[in-house]
Amino acid sequence: MVIAFKGGLAAGKTTLTKGIARGLGIVEDITSPTYTIISEYAGRLPLYHMDAYRLGGEEDFLSLGVEEYLFGNGVCAIEWSERIASALPPDSAVIELRTLDGGSRRITIEHQRLEEALK
Repeated sequence: MVIAFKGGLAAGKTTLTKGIARGLGIVEDITSPTYTIISEYAGRLPLYHMDAYRLGGEEDFLSLGVEEYLFGNGVCAIEWSERIASALPPDSAVIELRTLDGGSRRITIEHQRLEEALK
């Protein structure tokens, strides 16, 4: 499964990825992969935590050899996915996080299977 996060700085993308990792039984500390670009974690399923913020676009993203992650047997959580949107599989789940006045968040999910799983 590919989860494409959209949202500004401090919107909660890494925090939500920490929750996904916890659900996968990952006990390692999850940190933002802004400088490493891709971090891998072992759990019930592998978690590939990616950050496209520093990439120049889809070409840079694909040059990392990400196909094995995107189409493999694991969960890809991609921060700043709007920068590489056309390189993602069409069935990717898109989660947009918006920070509202007062510090609350609005979360929008676009993916039928994920929406059904969260009901």
